Amino acid sequence: MRVLSLLASGTEIVCALGAGDTLVGRSHECDNPPWVRTLPACTRPAFDVSMSSGEIDAEVRRRLHLHEPLYHVDADRIRDLHPDLLITQMHCEVCAVTPDDVERVGCGLLASQVLALGAGTVDGIFDGVRSIARSLHLQSAGEDLIATMRSRMRAVTDAVRDKPTPTVVMLEWTDPIFSMGNWGPELVEAANGQVMLGEKGQFSRAISWKEVRDADPDFLIIAPCGYDIARTVRELPLLEALPGWSHLKSVRAGTVAVADGNLYFNRSGTTIVETVEILAEILHGYRGADHRHADAWQPYADVALGSNAL
Repeated sequence: MRVLSLLASGTEIVCALGAGDTLVGRSHECDNPPWVRTLPACTRPAFDVSMSSGEIDAEVRRRLHLHEPLYHVDADRIRDLHPDLLITQMHCEVCAVTPDDVERVGCGLLASQVLALGAGTVDGIFDGVRSIARSLHLQSAGEDLIATMRSRMRAVTDAVRDKPTPTVVMLEWTDPIFSMGNWGPELVEAANGQVMLGEKGQFSRAISWKEVRDADPDFLIIAPCGYDIARTVRELPLLEALPGWSHLKSVRAGTVAVADGNLYFNRSGTTIVETVEILAEILHGYRGADHRHADAWQPYADVALGSNAL
């Protein structure tokens, strides 16, 4: 079996199933586990993603309106890799390569099977695990992986269930402001938090800054889609310049967190388990491991003061 994953979460799942040796290629976004970066990348962004969030949003909207691609797919490289299984996604036309992107360059005929995942909930993520496991003839390993993920998430829930339940707003984009939906609210609930301005199983949506101010949550988590912590820190001045920022309860209380959205908060793969642990750490000081997930999030007060070398 030769597997080409054009979806970061798909790559994670293949590896978690013990089938990493079947991977022959990846997307430019596949980075977990780290060794997969040695595989040939078969996609790249169709525009400069180092632009500001507002510029990226405008360019994405322009391209969608004109039916221009957001990603370039390297058909020649894929042809050379001779994949049996090609993994992509159909949940979001913006966040990763879609079946339409694959078909546009004629790659749909280059693999025996094209598997498009469509997770929008935690159960949907588990369905994706089952789909990949079935395609790899690893159904038993798939069920074992799901059971392990459920068990780890349940352990966090059990550990913090008696703590007070704080209100939480999670931002998935900063310009314009998007609140996090999809599976995000479920992960917050698993960490004994109460999500505001986001609905589980519903797409993330644009909201006004007034809605954030009116919600005035106990915790504000900033985890833009596709951004690591360093990239997110570059976005902070946009929020700090908004009216009433310094008066938010979370800013005054030091309960704003800057997080790695790319790896933990926006990815429908195996890292959702770690996301629950991270959320419990942010909200309740949970310590399920020997050390804090310092690579996954930082207190806003620390990064705003430049006390971390990012």
